[in-house]
Amino acid sequence: MPLTFPPPTAARDDLDGLLLLGGQPTVENLLAAYAQGIFPWPVPGWPLAWFCPPRRGILRLSKLHVGRSLARAQRQSPWRISFDQAFGQVMRACQAQPRPGQDGTWITPQLVHGYEALHAAGHAHSVEVWDGPELVGGLYGVAVQGVFAGESMFHHQPNASKLAVLALAEHLRAHGASFFDIQQLTPHMAALGAEEVSREEFLLLLAAEQDDQRKLF
Repeated sequence: MPLTFPPPTAARDDLDGLLLLGGQPTVENLLAAYAQGIFPWPVPGWPLAWFCPPRRGILRLSKLHVGRSLARAQRQSPWRISFDQAFGQVMRACQAQPRPGQDGTWITPQLVHGYEALHAAGHAHSVEVWDGPELVGGLYGVAVQGVFAGESMFHHQPNASKLAVLALAEHLRAHGASFFDIQQLTPHMAALGAEEVSREEFLLLLAAEQDDQRKLF
């Protein structure tokens, strides 16, 4: 049975924006969730948890900041950047990426299966950074109703994930987007101009941005 999500404003702020427990990350459930600004985030020992946190990270494309060293790295990069050529490989690299304070296991086999199905259905996408045949960086996320939500990124070489973000931002801007959802603000993304907004502001931005006619990929 497909999930019926409570309104995002019903999320439990004392539990980081927990909205619902249970269900599976099926294509149908993921599409319904992202359309409302909700995303799954597994918590060990719990049924699958779905969240709409009280504070949300976003990157307004008009505020994208590219510092001198990153701009130089972008100009001089010998790497090739592609879209949707290695979604599963990117997702598994994100799963294995060491992260301060977490072990990456929130990208569970259940989520890998769900997002690969979503990719096959044309709604989940990846950006890849290649050094010859080697995948050295990338990111993946979800595009629903003309809005992109970034899920995770990884790098095996300095600046590789940032160059993936820059390529994504250029692509989204060219297709009419004004921002993308990054869920949680990190220092990595803050350095690129990302910011944090309230749930209320995010939901207003989401509703204004949604456009079924905007094809991002």
